[in-house]
Amino acid sequence: MKAGIFDSGVGGLSVLKNILNANLFDEIIYYGDTARVPYGVKDKETIINFSLEALDFFVPHQVDMLIIACNTVSAYALEEMKKKSPIPIIGVIEPGIEAVQNKIKDKNASILIIATQATIRSKTYQNKLFQSGYRHIKGLATGLFVPIVEEGVEDSEILDVTMRHYFSSILTPPEAIILGCTHFPLIADKISQFFNNKSLLIHSGEAIVQHLCHNHSIKQNQASKQTKLKFYASSNPSSLEKTAQKWLKNF
Repeated sequence: MKAGIFDSGVGGLSVLKNILNANLFDEIIYYGDTARVPYGVKDKETIINFSLEALDFFVPHQVDMLIIACNTVSAYALEEMKKKSPIPIIGVIEPGIEAVQNKIKDKNASILIIATQATIRSKTYQNKLFQSGYRHIKGLATGLFVPIVEEGVEDSEILDVTMRHYFSSILTPPEAIILGCTHFPLIADKISQFFNNKSLLIHSGEAIVQHLCHNHSIKQNQASKQTKLKFYASSNPSSLEKTAQKWLKNF
């Protein structure tokens, strides 16, 4: 089976890594719209237009399924993309909500959602969690994490300063933190350390694998056959591949 993975930049590599570890597909086409990242500061109409252009990109590659690794696209453009696509398209927000429901049984648990400005503004996570019965939900836009990951400076003091900027007002570690942007799992360890490793982190990569297996009957391949990978980017594809080599390592 051949799958496509679309993200606004390199963040979707966090989703790709989990999918590769689960050995779900024979071939994967990854496309990052690196020329126009970040999506999280753009308006709804622009996000939809860019996303539909990405849908056109995958047509000649004849993928059997398209996974939207970008939370912002999942919040704003998923339904429009589904209307125009003959193949299944799966976003990351629904799997994320399912992961919360599976892991956080206490409806009074404190849940922090960190994501781009656009994702937080959409209130998609907040509304779906509220509909599921959770009551202590806080959405926090942390968009500066995106360029930090895109620029590859996540091991610098810049990230430490940015985390203090965003999180200094949170006096008690939340019981769960939803990493509502696929860039954020790439700095998950640093985020967890900031909260003294007391918060359960939930991110799209782990959640999407469970969703694909349980909701779309995709089985993990137990054989050791390596997935065939192809990387594409709207700008500087060599930089995307370099980042992929760093984060995916053995793949």
